[in-house]
Amino acid sequence: MFTGLIETTGTILSVTPTSGATRITIAAPTLAVRLNTGDSVAVNGVCLTALSIEPNAFPPRFSADLAAETIARTTLSHLHTDTVVNLELPTPAGSPLGGHVVQGHVDGTATLLALDPITPDAPATTDWRLRLQLPATLTQYVVSQGSITVEGISLTVAALYGQTVEIAIIPHTYASTSLHTLTPGASLNIETDVLARYAERQQEAASFALTEQYLLANGY
Repeated sequence: MFTGLIETTGTILSVTPTSGATRITIAAPTLAVRLNTGDSVAVNGVCLTALSIEPNAFPPRFSADLAAETIARTTLSHLHTDTVVNLELPTPAGSPLGGHVVQGHVDGTATLLALDPITPDAPATTDWRLRLQLPATLTQYVVSQGSITVEGISLTVAALYGQTVEIAIIPHTYASTSLHTLTPGASLNIETDVLARYAERQQEAASFALTEQYLLANGY
């Protein structure tokens, strides 16, 4: 699992469609030297498998294959050369959970509506306000002051108006992730809080069990 605390960013070197999976190659100087073939790595919030690792190349790099399901569900099909991506390695057992529980399993994509500085006259130190539009199918898993993962980044929902989500972004997060490269209209990978999804599933199971037929069959 991950926590949504971005360790570093990488840059897309190539996107190569094949007859099967699409292969992406990412320049990651500080990360590639720590990877082994088969390791998990989150790329813009999507859990991928590291392949063809070249720690001695210039720049150090690794590749990953995108399955058809990944291409259909995430924004990774929109990647192109020089795109900046957020990277995170799995959290070792026993490590502090500085963000929240992130699986790297994207639920869907949202649209970036705006990313505006709170103090435009101080671009280096201002915080920012991010607004995005969620798919209607995901709004039930998002609550004000709850956790949400956007492009792999663990963030806190500041406000929720229908399908519009507002998130406060601190200067460090804006500068050290891919957020500063995004423009309105961009598609964003979204992973909602897995605890909310499990709670819904448990509620569905309970509702299904307590039917009239179930009660009669069990002597009620």
